[in-house]
Amino acid sequence: MSKLQNRHMYCLCYLNKVSLSILAVFFIIGFCSVAVAQYTVQKEHIALRSEALSYTPRAFYISDIMDEREEQTGVGYLLSPRSRTDQPLITYPVDLEGGAARAVRQFIRQSLPRNKTLKPIVVRIKEFLISESPGANGRVNGRVMLTLMFDLQREDETVELVEFRRGGAHYDRPANSSSKVPVEKALLQSWVSALKYLDKRINEEAESNILLAQGIKVSFTDHTLNTDVDTVFYDPNRPLTWDDFRERPRLERFAASVFPTFGYESSGRVVDGILHIDVTLKVYVLPNYSWVKDHARDAYSLNHEQRHFDITKLIAERFKQKVQPDSLTVEDYNSIIQWQYIDSYREMNHLQEQYDDETGHGTNRAAQERWNRYIDDQLHSFSVKE
Repeated sequence: MSKLQNRHMYCLCYLNKVSLSILAVFFIIGFCSVAVAQYTVQKEHIALRSEALSYTPRAFYISDIMDEREEQTGVGYLLSPRSRTDQPLITYPVDLEGGAARAVRQFIRQSLPRNKTLKPIVVRIKEFLISESPGANGRVNGRVMLTLMFDLQREDETVELVEFRRGGAHYDRPANSSSKVPVEKALLQSWVSALKYLDKRINEEAESNILLAQGIKVSFTDHTLNTDVDTVFYDPNRPLTWDDFRERPRLERFAASVFPTFGYESSGRVVDGILHIDVTLKVYVLPNYSWVKDHARDAYSLNHEQRHFDITKLIAERFKQKVQPDSLTVEDYNSIIQWQYIDSYREMNHLQEQYDDETGHGTNRAAQERWNRYIDDQLHSFSVKE
């Protein structure tokens, strides 16, 4: 046999040995995998059984359940039954059927009335853990630990409302028993306690917490007290006089100019579960920004300027109509009022310009008379003028 053939036969023998070694490794790995699989502890399921609660929430319903635990593969570990105390402790994992969030959601929907006219509450599960330890006299001590956050659900966000921290129930059971009844009773007790806690807290805060207000009432007050020498507040019984025009006349073609505007202040308070919004309206003229030329100090010109003041009052009355309970929400009433104010302010500027354009800044007497009647009729409809 040639050297080349000898070398070839040597290589084949070497490759066969390598292949057998690889096969042996795979065989060992496969055997170990089977062995491990044979000793893998199977996860068992426990039940969170539904039970009609002894009360009906008057202020909320549960809209959703969120599981925010870091580990969501189960809810804890139980000790396996043992007949002798000298036997080693073996634990096995347990979970709720379908997972914690699904099981809790089903429990709540079957146990608690769901009145969607009330405040929607989202339950966030922060901690949900069952643990057991050996007890005395052949018993097992167990505990259910719950940490929950109850959030008020809004249209596009949630707001933290109440926290249920480290609650739960304790139990004990025989060490030689495989019955899960004591565990399931403790589970039920834990969740019933959490929901009762939520109901109690919300009932306590419903009378004063603005987030839980069940309705809105709006009250307006017109500021008319003229005690500020630099401001003239609108009062039907106190029309403008030429003394209210204090700025030096400007070099303009107009005979006079007045500076009327309006603003508001608002505050909210909850009384008996109703949000009371108090709005104070201030319609006023700033004398130091208003002026008149000497030749124009007559009743006709003063009426034209007074009508600018009346128009501002008219817009303020329309603003009141926009800020009503059916247009507001408990969560965003401040921003809604602010938006309505800005819209009314634009309307005021537009109407003031229209008034000056059509009356020619008071030079068109026929148009001025039409605007006088229109403004009086409008103010009469709001009971500002008789």
